[in-house]
Amino acid sequence: MSGKLSLVPTPIGNLQDMTFRAIDCLKSVDGILAEDTRTSGNLLKHFEIENKLISHHKFNEHKTSDHLVQQMLSGSHFALISDAGTPAISDPGYLLVKHCIEAGIEVECLPGATAIIPALAVSGLPNDRFVFEGFLPHKKGRMKRIHALEEETRSIVFYESPHRVIKLLTQLSEVLGESRQASVSREISKRFEETVRGNLSELMIHFNENPPKGEFVVVVSGKN
Repeated sequence: MSGKLSLVPTPIGNLQDMTFRAIDCLKSVDGILAEDTRTSGNLLKHFEIENKLISHHKFNEHKTSDHLVQQMLSGSHFALISDAGTPAISDPGYLLVKHCIEAGIEVECLPGATAIIPALAVSGLPNDRFVFEGFLPHKKGRMKRIHALEEETRSIVFYESPHRVIKLLTQLSEVLGESRQASVSREISKRFEETVRGNLSELMIHFNENPPKGEFVVVVSGKN
């Protein structure tokens, strides 16, 4: 009998965002595939989950996926978690999910924490339709990707690190125009959670005066 793969979201900051279902799942599976076993080990310890952690990340997933699929075909049930948020969304997971589906293995994803939706919901920008770009390339292809969004009419969501958020706002301003409305959320669900709204020019000024800290979600309005 074929096994199963469960994608289990973990908190992006506040541990109270962990669901009862997620805890039950992590306690019941045959093994937990973790992006960073040290980070996940602390999470499991907090929720008193005593289960085997298996390293599965972007640097080894090409080597481990086939073996894991074979184990699931033999009946094993694995849970996949990332360091924070929903696996396979700007995190490892896509490749394993793809291989499981091709092999006829059941794949489920539990609902849970993700930074995209809270940032979009509090942005004050149209959210009936949106485009998720995740992390842009650091160098090669970055501006090409931004230029490709020049005529996009839907709100656009980006992930960005504190080291490059001013660079992102500057590049968006150069291509989309300084007056384009945007919202920048950081440290979602954490103690110093903050959302700053305004046009791209105003946001650049704000973060030049207030050095960026934490993890960022940038939401930009589409072209009118």
